[in-house]
Amino acid sequence: MREVHVLREEVRDRHQARSMLGETDVMQDVQHLITRAARSAATVLVRGESGTGKELVARALHEQSDRSAAPFVKVNCAALTDTLLASELFGHERGSFTGADKQHIGRFELAHGGTLLLDEISEISPELQAKMLRVLEEREFERVGGDKTIKVDVRIVATTNRSMADEVAAGRFREDLFYRLNVIPIDLPALRERKDDILPIFKHYLTHFGKEMKCKAKLEKKAEGLLQDYHWPGNVRELVNVAERLVVLHGSGNIKQDVLERSFPELKKAKAPEIHGAKTQVGESKAASNTASKATSKEPCSLAELERTHILETLATCADDKEQAAKQLGISVRTLWNRLSKYQTAQAS
Repeated sequence: MREVHVLREEVRDRHQARSMLGETDVMQDVQHLITRAARSAATVLVRGESGTGKELVARALHEQSDRSAAPFVKVNCAALTDTLLASELFGHERGSFTGADKQHIGRFELAHGGTLLLDEISEISPELQAKMLRVLEEREFERVGGDKTIKVDVRIVATTNRSMADEVAAGRFREDLFYRLNVIPIDLPALRERKDDILPIFKHYLTHFGKEMKCKAKLEKKAEGLLQDYHWPGNVRELVNVAERLVVLHGSGNIKQDVLERSFPELKKAKAPEIHGAKTQVGESKAASNTASKATSKEPCSLAELERTHILETLATCADDKEQAAKQLGISVRTLWNRLSKYQTAQAS
Protein backbone atom coordinates (compact mmCIF):
# COMPACT_ATOMS: atom_id res chain seq x y z
CA MET A 1 0.00 0.00 0.00
CA ARG A 2 2.84 2.40 0.85
CA GLU A 3 4.60 1.62 -2.44
CA VAL A 4 1.39 2.38 -4.33
CA HIS A 5 1.08 5.68 -2.45
CA VAL A 6 4.68 6.65 -3.31
CA LEU A 7 4.22 5.76 -6.99
CA ARG A 8 0.97 7.74 -7.18
CA GLU A 9 2.81 10.74 -5.74
CA GLU A 10 5.48 10.29 -8.39
CA VAL A 11 2.97 10.17 -11.25
CA ARG A 12 1.14 13.24 -9.93
CA ASP A 13 4.32 15.30 -9.64
CA ARG A 14 6.12 13.99 -12.72
CA HIS A 15 5.27 17.02 -14.88
CA GLN A 16 7.08 19.29 -12.43
CA ALA A 17 10.50 17.86 -13.29
CA ARG A 18 10.00 19.02 -16.86
CA SER A 19 8.89 22.44 -15.58
CA MET A 20 12.21 23.46 -14.02
CA LEU A 21 12.36 26.45 -16.30
CA GLY A 22 15.05 29.01 -16.90
CA GLU A 23 16.95 30.31 -19.90
CA THR A 24 19.47 32.49 -18.06
CA ASP A 25 23.10 31.40 -18.11
CA VAL A 26 23.09 30.41 -14.45
CA MET A 27 20.09 28.10 -14.93
CA GLN A 28 21.58 26.62 -18.08
CA ASP A 29 24.66 25.78 -15.99
CA VAL A 30 22.44 24.15 -13.35
CA GLN A 31 20.64 22.03 -15.95
CA HIS A 32 23.96 20.98 -17.50
CA LEU A 33 25.24 19.97 -14.05
CA ILE A 34 22.07 17.94 -13.43
CA THR A 35 22.57 16.07 -16.71
CA ARG A 36 26.17 15.26 -15.79
CA ALA A 37 25.37 14.26 -12.20
CA ALA A 38 22.43 12.05 -13.23
CA ARG A 39 24.81 9.66 -14.98
CA SER A 40 26.31 8.57 -11.66
CA ALA A 41 25.00 7.33 -8.34
CA ALA A 42 26.95 9.98 -6.42
CA THR A 43 25.25 11.77 -3.54
CA VAL A 44 24.08 15.29 -4.41
CA LEU A 45 23.57 18.24 -2.07
CA VAL A 46 21.18 20.86 -3.51
CA ARG A 47 21.51 24.26 -1.86
CA GLY A 48 19.24 27.26 -2.23
CA GLU A 49 16.60 29.46 -0.63
CA SER A 50 13.12 28.16 0.09
CA GLY A 51 11.03 28.02 -3.07
CA THR A 52 13.91 27.96 -5.57
CA GLY A 53 13.04 24.47 -6.85
CA LYS A 54 15.36 22.14 -4.93
CA GLU A 55 12.88 19.27 -5.10
CA LEU A 56 12.56 19.74 -8.86
CA VAL A 57 16.32 19.34 -9.16
CA ALA A 58 16.14 16.10 -7.18
CA ARG A 59 13.34 14.78 -9.37
CA ALA A 60 15.19 15.79 -12.54
CA LEU A 61 18.28 13.92 -11.30
CA HIS A 62 16.13 10.84 -10.76
CA GLU A 63 14.29 10.99 -14.07
CA GLN A 64 17.47 11.50 -16.09
CA SER A 65 19.26 8.61 -14.36
CA ASP A 66 19.14 4.89 -15.03
CA ARG A 67 17.07 4.61 -11.83
CA SER A 68 14.09 6.43 -13.34
CA ALA A 69 11.97 3.25 -13.46
CA ALA A 70 12.47 2.73 -9.70
CA PRO A 71 10.77 4.75 -6.94
CA PHE A 72 11.51 8.40 -6.18
CA VAL A 73 10.87 8.74 -2.45
CA LYS A 74 11.01 11.94 -0.42
CA VAL A 75 10.93 12.83 3.26
CA ASN A 76 10.88 16.27 4.90
CA CYS A 77 13.39 16.09 7.74
CA ALA A 78 12.08 19.29 9.34
CA ALA A 79 8.46 18.18 9.55
CA LEU A 80 8.90 15.32 12.04
CA THR A 81 10.24 14.83 15.55
CA ASP A 82 13.44 12.83 15.95
CA THR A 83 11.60 9.65 16.95
CA LEU A 84 9.12 9.84 14.10
CA LEU A 85 11.83 10.76 11.59
CA ALA A 86 13.97 7.76 12.58
CA SER A 87 10.95 5.50 12.14
CA GLU A 88 10.06 7.15 8.83
CA LEU A 89 13.59 6.78 7.46
CA PHE A 90 14.57 3.36 8.76
CA GLY A 91 11.22 1.77 9.64
CA HIS A 92 10.39 0.04 12.90
CA GLU A 93 9.48 -3.39 14.22
CA ARG A 94 6.20 -4.22 15.91
CA GLY A 95 6.30 -3.37 19.61
CA SER A 96 9.45 -1.24 19.34
CA PHE A 97 7.68 1.68 21.03
CA THR A 98 4.22 2.69 22.26
CA GLY A 99 1.79 2.64 19.36
CA ALA A 100 3.99 0.47 17.12
CA ASP A 101 1.33 -2.21 16.63
CA LYS A 102 2.77 -3.46 13.33
CA GLN A 103 5.97 -3.48 11.33
CA HIS A 104 6.66 -0.28 9.41
CA ILE A 105 8.81 -0.15 6.25
CA GLY A 106 10.99 2.96 6.13
CA ARG A 107 11.74 5.29 3.24
CA PHE A 108 15.20 3.84 2.67
CA GLU A 109 13.66 0.44 1.96
CA LEU A 110 10.90 1.92 -0.18
CA ALA A 111 13.51 3.73 -2.28
CA HIS A 112 15.60 0.59 -2.90
CA GLY A 113 16.94 0.75 -6.44
CA GLY A 114 15.78 4.35 -6.82
CA THR A 115 16.35 7.79 -5.33
CA LEU A 116 15.71 9.11 -1.82
CA LEU A 117 15.25 12.86 -1.34
CA LEU A 118 16.17 14.09 2.15
CA ASP A 119 14.58 17.54 2.25
CA GLU A 120 16.02 20.05 4.75
CA ILE A 121 18.79 17.68 5.85
CA SER A 122 20.29 20.37 8.11
CA GLU A 123 17.36 19.95 10.53
CA ILE A 124 18.20 16.43 11.73
CA SER A 125 19.49 15.84 15.25
CA PRO A 126 23.11 14.81 16.09
CA GLU A 127 21.92 11.28 16.93
CA LEU A 128 20.24 10.86 13.56
CA GLN A 129 23.26 12.41 11.86
CA ALA A 130 25.39 9.54 13.18
CA LYS A 131 22.93 6.96 11.83
CA MET A 132 22.73 8.76 8.51
CA LEU A 133 26.51 8.73 8.20
CA ARG A 134 26.55 4.96 8.57
CA VAL A 135 23.89 4.49 5.90
CA LEU A 136 25.80 6.71 3.48
CA GLU A 137 29.07 4.90 4.14
CA GLU A 138 27.84 1.29 4.26
CA ARG A 139 24.35 1.42 2.68
CA GLU A 140 22.94 -0.62 5.57
CA PHE A 141 20.88 -0.03 8.73
CA GLU A 142 18.53 -1.68 11.22
CA ARG A 143 14.89 -0.82 11.75
CA VAL A 144 14.01 0.89 15.03
CA GLY A 145 13.66 -1.89 17.61
CA GLY A 146 15.15 -4.49 15.24
CA ASP A 147 18.47 -6.31 15.00
CA LYS A 148 18.36 -7.47 11.38
CA THR A 149 20.76 -5.53 9.15
CA ILE A 150 19.10 -4.38 5.94
CA LYS A 151 21.17 -3.46 2.88
CA VAL A 152 19.84 -1.00 0.31
CA ASP A 153 20.88 0.41 -3.04
CA VAL A 154 19.70 4.01 -2.90
CA ARG A 155 20.86 7.23 -4.54
CA ILE A 156 20.76 10.07 -1.99
CA VAL A 157 19.81 13.64 -2.87
CA ALA A 158 19.77 16.05 0.09
CA THR A 159 18.56 19.66 0.13
CA THR A 160 19.17 22.57 2.46
CA ASN A 161 18.34 26.27 2.60
CA ARG A 162 21.18 26.97 5.01
CA SER A 163 24.94 27.41 4.75
CA MET A 164 26.13 23.96 5.75
CA ALA A 165 29.66 25.28 6.31
CA ASP A 166 28.22 27.64 8.95
CA GLU A 167 26.25 24.79 10.53
CA VAL A 168 29.42 22.72 10.77
CA ALA A 169 31.39 25.64 12.21
CA ALA A 170 28.68 26.18 14.83
CA GLY A 171 28.81 22.51 15.84
CA ARG A 172 25.23 21.80 14.78
CA PHE A 173 26.12 19.49 11.91
CA ARG A 174 28.76 16.75 11.68
CA GLU A 175 31.64 17.65 9.43
CA ASP A 176 32.13 14.06 8.23
CA LEU A 177 28.45 13.79 7.28
CA PHE A 178 28.63 17.11 5.44
CA TYR A 179 31.51 15.84 3.31
CA ARG A 180 29.60 12.62 2.59
CA LEU A 181 26.60 14.63 1.40
CA ASN A 182 28.55 17.27 -0.49
CA VAL A 183 29.98 14.98 -3.18
CA ILE A 184 28.24 16.94 -5.95
CA PRO A 185 26.93 20.35 -4.80
CA ILE A 186 24.30 22.11 -6.89
CA ASP A 187 23.53 25.73 -5.99
CA LEU A 188 20.20 27.22 -7.03
CA PRO A 189 20.07 31.01 -7.42
CA ALA A 190 17.23 33.06 -5.95
CA LEU A 191 14.65 34.27 -8.47
CA ARG A 192 15.65 37.90 -7.87
CA GLU A 193 19.14 36.97 -9.12
CA ARG A 194 17.76 35.82 -12.49
CA LYS A 195 15.09 38.36 -13.31
CA ASP A 196 15.08 37.46 -17.01
CA ASP A 197 13.47 34.13 -16.05
CA ILE A 198 10.52 35.69 -14.18
CA LEU A 199 8.23 36.40 -17.13
CA PRO A 200 8.88 33.14 -19.07
CA ILE A 201 8.17 31.08 -15.93
CA PHE A 202 5.07 33.13 -15.09
CA LYS A 203 3.67 32.83 -18.61
CA HIS A 204 4.39 29.10 -18.68
CA TYR A 205 2.29 28.59 -15.56
CA LEU A 206 -0.47 30.88 -16.77
CA THR A 207 -0.78 28.50 -19.72
CA HIS A 208 -0.43 25.42 -17.51
CA PHE A 209 -3.15 26.42 -15.05
CA GLY A 210 -5.26 27.82 -17.89
CA LYS A 211 -5.41 24.36 -19.45
CA GLU A 212 -6.46 22.88 -16.11
CA MET A 213 -9.21 25.50 -15.73
CA LYS A 214 -10.13 25.41 -19.45
CA CYS A 215 -9.47 29.11 -19.90
CA LYS A 216 -6.84 31.37 -21.43
CA ALA A 217 -5.32 34.23 -19.45
CA LYS A 218 -2.77 36.69 -20.81
CA LEU A 219 -0.61 39.21 -18.98
CA GLU A 220 -0.72 42.76 -20.32
CA LYS A 221 2.58 44.40 -21.23
CA LYS A 222 2.16 47.18 -18.65
CA ALA A 223 1.83 44.63 -15.85
CA GLU A 224 5.04 42.80 -16.70
CA GLY A 225 7.26 45.40 -15.04
CA LEU A 226 5.55 44.88 -11.69
CA LEU A 227 6.53 41.23 -11.67
CA GLN A 228 10.12 41.92 -12.70
CA ASP A 229 10.62 44.66 -10.09
CA TYR A 230 9.31 42.58 -7.17
CA HIS A 231 11.97 40.87 -5.01
CA TRP A 232 10.15 37.48 -4.75
CA PRO A 233 11.11 36.32 -1.23
CA GLY A 234 9.24 33.06 -1.88
CA ASN A 235 11.09 32.59 -5.18
CA VAL A 236 9.61 30.37 -7.91
CA ARG A 237 7.06 28.82 -5.54
CA GLU A 238 5.59 32.26 -4.85
CA LEU A 239 5.59 33.12 -8.56
CA VAL A 240 3.73 29.90 -9.41
CA ASN A 241 1.17 30.58 -6.66
CA VAL A 242 0.48 34.04 -8.09
CA ALA A 243 -0.05 32.60 -11.59
CA GLU A 244 -2.49 30.00 -10.25
CA ARG A 245 -4.33 32.62 -8.17
CA LEU A 246 -4.83 34.87 -11.19
CA VAL A 247 -6.13 32.04 -13.37
CA VAL A 248 -8.54 30.79 -10.70
CA LEU A 249 -9.89 34.23 -9.77
CA HIS A 250 -9.99 35.90 -13.19
CA GLY A 251 -10.11 33.12 -15.79
CA SER A 252 -9.81 34.15 -19.43
CA GLY A 253 -8.84 37.58 -20.71
CA ASN A 254 -6.09 40.12 -20.29
CA ILE A 255 -4.61 40.56 -16.82
CA LYS A 256 -4.17 44.30 -16.37
CA GLN A 257 -1.91 46.10 -13.93
CA ASP A 258 -4.72 46.97 -11.50
CA VAL A 259 -6.00 43.38 -11.55
CA LEU A 260 -2.49 42.12 -10.79
CA GLU A 261 -2.12 44.54 -7.88
CA ARG A 262 -5.49 43.56 -6.40
CA SER A 263 -4.75 39.84 -6.68
CA PHE A 264 -1.18 40.24 -5.52
CA PRO A 265 -1.17 43.00 -2.84
CA GLU A 266 2.45 42.24 -1.94
CA LEU A 267 3.39 44.33 -4.98
CA LYS A 268 2.04 47.45 -3.27
CA LYS A 269 3.67 46.51 0.02
CA ALA A 270 6.99 46.18 -1.78
CA LYS A 271 6.67 49.80 -2.99
CA ALA A 272 5.70 51.20 0.40
CA PRO A 273 8.41 52.57 2.73
CA GLU A 274 9.57 50.06 5.31
CA ILE A 275 8.05 50.67 8.72
CA HIS A 276 10.04 49.60 11.75
CA GLY A 277 8.86 49.02 15.27
CA ALA A 278 5.76 46.94 14.53
CA LYS A 279 4.72 44.85 17.50
CA THR A 280 4.97 41.07 17.53
CA GLN A 281 4.27 38.46 20.15
CA VAL A 282 7.93 38.36 21.15
CA GLY A 283 9.01 41.88 20.17
CA GLU A 284 7.00 44.14 22.45
CA SER A 285 9.50 44.41 25.29
CA LYS A 286 11.78 47.34 25.96
CA ALA A 287 14.77 45.03 25.54
CA ALA A 288 13.79 44.29 21.95
CA SER A 289 13.53 48.01 21.18
CA ASN A 290 16.93 48.66 22.71
CA THR A 291 18.44 45.88 20.63
CA ALA A 292 16.87 47.22 17.44
CA SER A 293 18.14 50.75 18.04
CA LYS A 294 21.60 49.41 18.83
CA ALA A 295 21.64 47.27 15.68
CA THR A 296 20.66 50.21 13.44
CA SER A 297 23.16 52.61 15.05
CA LYS A 298 26.93 52.48 14.95
CA GLU A 299 27.09 51.17 18.50
CA PRO A 300 28.55 47.64 18.40
CA CYS A 301 26.34 44.69 19.30
CA SER A 302 26.75 40.92 19.27
CA LEU A 303 25.94 38.65 16.32
CA ALA A 304 23.17 37.06 18.41
CA GLU A 305 21.57 40.49 18.94
CA LEU A 306 21.72 41.23 15.22
CA GLU A 307 20.10 37.89 14.43
CA ARG A 308 17.37 38.47 17.02
CA THR A 309 16.63 41.96 15.69
CA HIS A 310 16.48 40.77 12.11
CA ILE A 311 14.11 37.91 12.97
CA LEU A 312 11.77 40.15 14.98
CA GLU A 313 11.68 42.85 12.30
CA THR A 314 11.03 40.28 9.57
CA LEU A 315 8.19 38.80 11.65
CA ALA A 316 6.75 42.28 12.12
CA THR A 317 6.80 43.09 8.40
CA CYS A 318 5.05 39.78 7.74
CA ALA A 319 2.26 40.69 10.21
CA ASP A 320 3.32 37.84 12.53
CA ASP A 321 2.86 35.25 9.74
CA LYS A 322 5.39 32.61 10.85
CA GLU A 323 5.41 30.69 7.57
CA GLN A 324 5.99 33.79 5.44
CA ALA A 325 8.65 35.09 7.84
CA ALA A 326 10.47 31.75 7.76
CA LYS A 327 10.49 31.86 3.95
CA GLN A 328 11.97 35.35 3.93
CA LEU A 329 14.57 34.40 6.52
CA GLY A 330 15.54 31.24 4.64
CA ILE A 331 14.90 28.95 7.62
CA SER A 332 12.28 26.36 8.47
CA VAL A 333 9.17 27.23 10.50
CA ARG A 334 10.36 24.88 13.24
CA THR A 335 13.67 26.75 13.47
CA LEU A 336 11.80 30.06 13.68
CA TRP A 337 9.64 28.77 16.55
CA ASN A 338 12.78 27.54 18.35
CA ARG A 339 14.35 31.01 18.04
CA LEU A 340 11.20 32.74 19.30
CA SER A 341 10.93 30.37 22.26
CA LYS A 342 14.55 31.13 23.14
CA TYR A 343 13.87 34.87 23.06
CA GLN A 344 10.78 34.47 25.25
CA THR A 345 12.78 32.42 27.78
CA ALA A 346 15.56 35.03 27.84
CA GLN A 347 12.98 37.83 28.24
CA ALA A 348 11.25 36.05 31.14
CA SER A 349 14.54 35.52 32.98
